[in-house]
Amino acid sequence: MAKKIPDLIANERTGTGKGAARQARRAGLVPGVVYGGSADPLPITIPYNRLFKMLKAGGFLSTLFNLKVEGHDDVRVVCRDVQRDVVKDLPTHLDLLRLHRDSRIDMAIHVEFINEEECVGLAKGGVLTIVRPEVELNVLAGDIPDHITVDLAGLDLGDTITISSITLPEGVTPTITDRDFVIANVQAPTVATAEDEDEDAEAAEGEVAEGEEAASADGGEE
Repeated sequence: MAKKIPDLIANERTGTGKGAARQARRAGLVPGVVYGGSADPLPITIPYNRLFKMLKAGGFLSTLFNLKVEGHDDVRVVCRDVQRDVVKDLPTHLDLLRLHRDSRIDMAIHVEFINEEECVGLAKGGVLTIVRPEVELNVLAGDIPDHITVDLAGLDLGDTITISSITLPEGVTPTITDRDFVIANVQAPTVATAEDEDEDAEAAEGEVAEGEEAASADGGEE
């Protein structure tokens, strides 16, 4: 199911260049630019507090936004870069790319795991190891899936989930095409046996004994 496209509200920036950008930051705004498509680049600003909150929520770089700027038609955009202060790691500039509904774009899409209670391997005490919590997929800008789903029902210990075992939405393809890469696997539980514990204890005793012999040797030299 396609996700609802959230609004990203910005203001047109009257000045350009480093001086105008610094002035915007002093006013509590983050400068940016909207580029791509058939229109000219549009300099914008977004209130710092609003942008920081959206960045903190996560997924900002993988979200399609409906950009609203007064005096301009709404346009769909994705963020292609957020520049940050090298010391404070706070946003100082952002680049937005214009898209049409039929544009194709590579996006990181969240992987959702369902039916854990029906997973045979997990019932046996196994562990679900997630290799890729997100997968980069090529999607239509007008129909970006909210997530892709991995069904764990019936999977046993040692089973591996690869991209080919997932049913992707229509028109969605992985950007990695040269191999059937792993998404997750169900691993057997790691159980320490009595024999392993005895070996660890013997190794520890050996280290202590070596340490005592070294100490005695040092004392004898004095």
